This record gives sequence, C-alpha cells and structure tokens, in this order.
Amino acid sequence: MSQASVATPRPVQPRIPLREIAPWAIFAGVLALLVLFFVSTEAGAVELFGTNGLIHEFVHDGRHLLAFPCH
Repeated sequence: MSQASVATPRPVQPRIPLREIAPWAIFAGVLALLVLFFVSTEAGAVELFGTNGLIHEFVHDGRHLLAFPCH
C-alpha cells in the first residue's frame, strides 16, 4: 500500500494598496487631532466658532474623564 500525499495550497497574502489607504489614513489622523484639540485644549479661550463656551460644555465631562484639567 502506498500513501498518496495531498498537496495543500499555500495561502496567498493579499497586497495592501498603500496609495489607496494613504488618503484615508491622513483624513483619520487629522480628524483624530481635531477631536483631541477640542477635548483637551478648547476651554473657551480659543473660541473658533464663537459659541460662548458651548464646545467646552459639550466636552466637559469627557475632559475630566481623560484627566485633562479645564478649570
């Protein structure tokens, strides 16, 4: 009796197209920095939109949760 060996196919690694991912990665990075600015720095002193502290009040609890001082 002879044992027949069965060849198993090797998995093919997909190619990641960096040119297609780069714009989305840059967009996500800028968006993350903008969110970080509003949560950490925007305390009414740098009113970008003239909202009388509305942004500060909106992110106030999140600021304390992330241990950023705001008062």
